[in-house]
Amino acid sequence: MSTINVIPEYKDFSEFYVKGVLPYKELNPTHIRLDGKMRGSTRNFSAYFWYSGKKWKVGADTHIDRLKLAYDACKASDEPFVIKSTRDKKGQYLEIKGQPIRDKKFYVYNAG
Repeated sequence: MSTINVIPEYKDFSEFYVKGVLPYKELNPTHIRLDGKMRGSTRNFSAYFWYSGKKWKVGADTHIDRLKLAYDACKASDEPFVIKSTRDKKGQYLEIKGQPIRDKKFYVYNAG
């Protein structure tokens, strides 16, 4: 029998970080990504949260240190993210304001 995994949904990014990421990091202090792997991409998502009236999904391959940077940005500003279009212009993703474009390791996409 297969297990059904329900992806949690949070009202905003700060709630996601405090209720989802911090407990995960406490239980798994050696993990650098939400999926526990060291590298490689995945199509799996860890959670949903709301930002700017839209629902966003967090890639399981997102690095935990980048989520901490985003959380710190949320505490400093009401608008910590920049909404950008994907290359094919069919979707949107979030970037942390002020983050370098290369090697971002922050994978958050519009779930709409």
